[in-house]
Amino acid sequence: MKTIIFLAVFLFSGFTVSAAETKIMIRAKARDAKFIGSSLGGAHIIVRNKLNQQILAEGNTTGSTGNTDLIMKTTRTRETSITDPQTAGFLANIDIEEPTFVSIEVISPLNSKQAQAAVSTELWLLPGKHILGDGIILEIPGFIIDILKPRTHQYIPLSSIKGKPFPFQANIVMMCGCVVDKGGVWNSDEMEVKGILKKDGKFIKNVQMSLVSTNLFEGSDLLNTPGNYELTLYAYHEKSGNTGVDKVNYVVYE
Repeated sequence: MKTIIFLAVFLFSGFTVSAAETKIMIRAKARDAKFIGSSLGGAHIIVRNKLNQQILAEGNTTGSTGNTDLIMKTTRTRETSITDPQTAGFLANIDIEEPTFVSIEVISPLNSKQAQAAVSTELWLLPGKHILGDGIILEIPGFIIDILKPRTHQYIPLSSIKGKPFPFQANIVMMCGCVVDKGGVWNSDEMEVKGILKKDGKFIKNVQMSLVSTNLFEGSDLLNTPGNYELTLYAYHEKSGNTGVDKVNYVVYE
């Protein structure tokens, strides 16, 4: 009898539940646009165990922005895929022994801090039960806006601009890097782009910005007095609800 008990204790003490590899394809998609991939530096993905916040997988999406016709122009049914083998994503390989509740966070665009947004979702992962194909798609709203003129904290002599239109210039793209153009898939005619101009902390006026070439918007104003100026430039697309903002401060001196 003692021998049987000893054998049983030995067998069960050495027993462990083996972890099963579980694969999850995770993608970041710009609202009203395409996927965020290598051309924009990728979106950063973090998968955490919700119970103890342990990071189970982490990395960046890589690949193309996807097929424009498939994503933006094709009528889709329930089972229609919007990705192909080249479409950007991050394949997380996670070893789990039991059903695990996780959070998935996407931070994007990784290399454009002023436009960066974080979105997340939560779900159960089951050992060995892969989530592939289109996978988990998280939507990133907004526009990436970079003010090109004036430069940050640029000092501008009043004598060089007095009585002349002072140019404002900004580059605007979708959150996937997709182009904004007149009459294009992402039509500049449907977007409101304006600058909010302040001097010494007080509102002066709104400045209308217009597309002059692909992604490039320009506007101007007469700056006739010295002071500390701030330009807040925004883009708004009513149909999608996409918004974006960039700010710059500059100084006009005598």
